[in-house]
Amino acid sequence: MTPQPHPQAGAAVKAADRAHVFHSWSAQDLIDPLAVAGAEGSYFWDYDGRRYLDFTSGLVFTNVGYQHPKVVAAVQEQAGRMTTFAPAFAVEARSEAARLIAERTPGDLDRIFFTNGGADAIEHAIRMARLHTGRPKVLSAYRSYHGGTQQAINLTGDPRRWASDGAAAGVVHFWAPFLYRSRFYAETEEQEAARALEHLETTIAFEGPATVAAVVLETIPGTAGIMVPPPGYLAGVREICDKYGIVFVLDEVMAGFGRTGEWFAADLFGVVPDLMTFAKGVNSGYVPLGGVAISDRIAETFGKRPYPGGLTYSGHPLACAAAVATIGVMAEEGVVENARRLGAEVVGPALAALAERHPSVGEVRGTGMFWALELVRNRETREPLVPYNATGEANAPMAAFTAAAKERGLWPFVNMNRTHVVPPCNVTEAELKEGFAALDAALGVADEYTV
Repeated sequence: MTPQPHPQAGAAVKAADRAHVFHSWSAQDLIDPLAVAGAEGSYFWDYDGRRYLDFTSGLVFTNVGYQHPKVVAAVQEQAGRMTTFAPAFAVEARSEAARLIAERTPGDLDRIFFTNGGADAIEHAIRMARLHTGRPKVLSAYRSYHGGTQQAINLTGDPRRWASDGAAAGVVHFWAPFLYRSRFYAETEEQEAARALEHLETTIAFEGPATVAAVVLETIPGTAGIMVPPPGYLAGVREICDKYGIVFVLDEVMAGFGRTGEWFAADLFGVVPDLMTFAKGVNSGYVPLGGVAISDRIAETFGKRPYPGGLTYSGHPLACAAAVATIGVMAEEGVVENARRLGAEVVGPALAALAERHPSVGEVRGTGMFWALELVRNRETREPLVPYNATGEANAPMAAFTAAAKERGLWPFVNMNRTHVVPPCNVTEAELKEGFAALDAALGVADEYTV
């Protein structure tokens, strides 16, 4: 579709937004949201007719791109047949979505509890773990994000937690592996994995194993920086959890449904958790949907004992119809395979080449359509491009980089000292080439702040 300018319509949308919409994670008087007129595939455009290549996939959820005709048609067909129905009934779209998800989840994660998104999936996974074990504490990692609801935000290991953390949520944080900024003075991936596992087991020992219900990890942390865990780490966490009777929860809200070049990132590591949360890519965000995939062992706890939780819109028919269509599209069009191939053959090499040219790039890491560039002031010392949790003038280098990318028609995903490369999983090589050219130019701006 060729965007057509409609500046007056855009001004009206913007005025209504500024008058009435309260935006998340924002100081309301300091933001200037772009008014979006439309989207298709890997692009969206504003009311001035300017088009942007979306390297954010919305918020890492449009895994099959915007307005995929088969998914749109499925939502329209479901709306004509049954727009909504209460969750206590068996409904075709809900049953089929659960079946298709269970076919793709690892191991025996065959029972699906539907939620409205990723944060409430985490809430229910933690509730299940506590009820299953009868224990109160939950361990999660620094450098993580699990959602904005009360338990999920307390599990989160970045500054977004601070304002809501009353230290009463029963959450204990620990360091997960990240060799580039190792907390364990490691020099190899093997050392990083071994020392991180020792740290986790020591933390459990000092907290009291009999008090710990669950260990919660993003399989590959997303907004924190796409830190792919070293070989053996997740398997080691699985062993520790088994040793102490702790529920192992993997958060695949961002990494799941093709993002990493596999249906789930857990498949990359051969690990099966007890509970796995999902959302986002399950239906490319066309209608809000999330869920918890539940192992037989956890499901048996609630075989004769009611599970004390639910949602009015659990398994909403429109959302589930979108999930059925999205999974079908991904299977028919080889979307997962496309993400895997392009990640290995195109994205990884292209980002490595950018790193060679730009002193502001400290590290490139990722897999599939799930990549990050770590931006630094000094490659030798690894000093971050901006301070941790920088705002205002202190964040000027990242703001300049972001503005430079947008000026060149690339909408980037930036978080602290990182820019993520997370386009739709069915992105084309031509679109990637266009995005890397814009990213190359924007990194030139970041280079100006290096020493």
